[in-house]
Amino acid sequence: MGVIGEHAVVMGASMGGLAAARTLAARFRRVTVIDRDTLPDRPENRRAVPHGGHAHALLISGRIALDRLFPGLTDELVEGGAVLFDPGHDLLFHQMGSLRARFASGRCGVSLTRAYLEHSVRARVRALDNVTIRDRTQVCGHLAGGGRITGVELDGGERLWADFVVDATGRGGGGPTRSMERFGYPLPEIDTVKINVGYTTLMLKRRPGDLPGNGLLYLMSAVPPHDKRAAAAFAVEGDRWMVTLGGWHRAHAPVDRAGFEEFAAGLEAPEMAELLARAEPLDDKDARKFTYPAARRRRYERLRTVPAGHVALGDAICSFNPLYGQGMTVAVLEAIELGRHLDRFGAASAPMARSFYRAASKIIDTPWQMATGSDFIFPETEGIRPLGNGLLNSYIRQVVLASHVSQDAHRVLLDVQHLLAPPASVMRPATILRALRHARRSPARV
Repeated sequence: MGVIGEHAVVMGASMGGLAAARTLAARFRRVTVIDRDTLPDRPENRRAVPHGGHAHALLISGRIALDRLFPGLTDELVEGGAVLFDPGHDLLFHQMGSLRARFASGRCGVSLTRAYLEHSVRARVRALDNVTIRDRTQVCGHLAGGGRITGVELDGGERLWADFVVDATGRGGGGPTRSMERFGYPLPEIDTVKINVGYTTLMLKRRPGDLPGNGLLYLMSAVPPHDKRAAAAFAVEGDRWMVTLGGWHRAHAPVDRAGFEEFAAGLEAPEMAELLARAEPLDDKDARKFTYPAARRRRYERLRTVPAGHVALGDAICSFNPLYGQGMTVAVLEAIELGRHLDRFGAASAPMARSFYRAASKIIDTPWQMATGSDFIFPETEGIRPLGNGLLNSYIRQVVLASHVSQDAHRVLLDVQHLLAPPASVMRPATILRALRHARRSPARV
C-alpha cells in the first residue's frame, strides 16, 4: 500500500461512501467526501435516507470488515449501547412455519440503529487528517478529458479536480453518472426485480425478558406463496426495540398503532404481537413507513469501455431487497476490494476499474442470487427468473425445515446468510442427506 494519487473524491457519505473514503485515505494525499444532505453531529436519521429509521442488519461479515477498516469499532459501538448477540442463540428466527433450533454458534453480531452506526463511522472518517467531508453540497456532473474522469462539477459551478472519483450516491440512478454519456461512456444494463416491498417501524422501550428465552432479536419471514408478511424486532442502543413489520407485494403494515398491532396479531407466529402487548412505545407518534418497488443491479462488469479515474460502488451498483439486510455489508466488502485493486494496479486506470467491477460482481452474486431467488417464490414478482430457481427453492425449503430441529442445518444457513460461507456449502452431499432426513421431523412439516 502506498500513495498513488493526489486527490480522490467520494460522492455520497452513507456507509459505502464512508468505507470507500477510509480505503482511499491510505492511498491518496487528500480525500473529499461530498453529500447533498445535512450530516448531523448526533446519531439522527437523515432526511435524504428515508429508510434510515427502519431496521438495518449489519451481517457478521460486514461487522468483521468494518473492524478491519476501523480497528476497535465494534467495541466502541458496544460501549455506546449497541447490543452484541449470538445469531444462533439470541436471534429467534421463525421461518417456514417454526423457529430454527437455537444453539451457541460462537459467532458475534452487533445490533444497532443505522443512524448510530453511520454516526460512529462518520466520526472515524472525520478524524482522518487527510479527509474532508462536505455536506449540503450537490454534484451535478463529471469533468472528463483524455479518456478519464478528471473531477466533478458542483451545483453553483465550482469544479473539484481529482485523480479518482467514486460514485457512492445510492440507488437513484447512479447519481450523476448519467452525465458520463455525453463524454461517450455507455451506461450499464440494469437487471430489475419488482417486489413492491413496504415496511413500517415503531420504537418501543426494552426490558429484559420481553422476547421468549431472553432473545435479543426476532425475525419472521413469510411462508410463501400465500403469506407475504415479514417481521423483525432488534434490540438497539438506548434500551429500545426497533420493531419493523411489512412484506412483499403490498403486504404492508399500517402506520397507526391500532393497525400496526392488528397486522402483528395476524402473523403466523405470536411472538411479535406478544412483544407489542408487553413493551411500551417511546412516544405517541405513529410508526413510519417506507416502500421499495424494485431491486436493481447495474451490470458494470459487462461494459467493454469504462473511463479511468472512476468507479461506482454500493447501491450505485446494486440495490438489494432491504428485507434481507445485505446492502451495508456488500458496500463495505466492495470498498475493501477497491483498496486491493488500487494496490494491485498502482493507479486508478481503466483496467483497474474493469477488474474491480468483475470482482465486485462476484461479491454481489451470492446475496443477489439469495435475495432474488427467494423473491421469485412469490408469483407476483417480475423480472428475469434465475435458471433452476424453482428446484433450488424446493431444496432450500427442506434445509429450512431441517433447521427447525437440526443445529447443523441452522449453522449452514446462518453462515451462508451472513456471507461467511459460499452457497455451495448448502449443496454438499452430506448436507443434502442430513437436511432431507431432519426435514421430516420439523414441526412445520405438512
